[in-house]
Order: sequence, then C-alpha cells, then structure tokens
Amino acid sequence: MRVLVAAASRYGATLEIADAIGTGLSDAGMDADVLRAEEVNDLEPYDAVVLGSAVYMGKWLEPARALVDAYAGELSRRPTWLFSSGPVGDPLKPSTDDAVKVDEIVDATAARGHVLLAGKLDKGKLRFGDRAVVSAFRSPDGDFRDWEEIEAWARSIAADLARTE
Repeated sequence: MRVLVAAASRYGATLEIADAIGTGLSDAGMDADVLRAEEVNDLEPYDAVVLGSAVYMGKWLEPARALVDAYAGELSRRPTWLFSSGPVGDPLKPSTDDAVKVDEIVDATAARGHVLLAGKLDKGKLRFGDRAVVSAFRSPDGDFRDWEEIEAWARSIAADLARTE
C-alpha cells in the first residue's frame, strides 16, 4: 500500500509531524512518501493520503487548502485522513474547540478522520506579522507536540489500511 503524507508548514514543525507519520506508516509496512503540500502534483500513484496543515488564525495554510481544492474528488475516492497542528501551551491555546475550522475540508475530502495535534512555537524564528499575532494572544514559546500521540495515530491509520487491503 502506497501512502502520501503531505503537509503545509510555515516554519517546519508541521512537516516534522508529517515525517513522523510517514515513519510510523513505513514501520507498519506501508510505502509512505512525505511531501510538502505545494510539491504534490499527482495523487494517482497513491492508495491513501494523510494530509495536514499548520493552523494560523483558525485556518489551514494556503498550500493545503489549494491541494484540497485541486484534488477533492480524488481525495474523496481514496482513504484520506487529516491533521491540524497548532495549539500550544499547557493548557493548549487556543482551546481545541476553537483552534481550527475544518468541517468543509473534511466534507470535501470525505476524510475518515481529523485529529488536532499540539504544535511548536519558536518566537525567535517568526516573521514580524506572525510575531504580532502570537504576542496578541500571549502564546507561549515551546515544543508541545506529543510524539507518542502522533505515532499512535499513524499506527491506527496503518491498521485501518491493513484491514482494507
């Protein structure tokens, strides 16, 4: 089974999550390719897709939204899972209920599931506009990603795919 893991990532942290998902799928016997969302130009070689995005101001980044717009029909015809990365802190801010609105993306892709994953914030690497936003929301610096949760989710996708082979 060949799986595409694609992600839109502004500063690299969400792409690191995609890499971990790809590794988890590979460890489970899947052939996983990890690409940036903007690098995807063909879904034909793939039996399944895991697509994710960093979340800014409650929305997915443009490259992930553009991928969904371009390939919604193809995504809806193959097993597809979605992930969003963004909330930071303890407790997570913004709260998981307010962090991202993806109902339209879930519907367009007929996704089997969506998971919201904690993110990473390094204020020292942010562009001016992003720094202003995180300052306004008093978002804390740090890496809040839960690698065990990410690996478990990848294993659950692999198990689901193995049942359908």
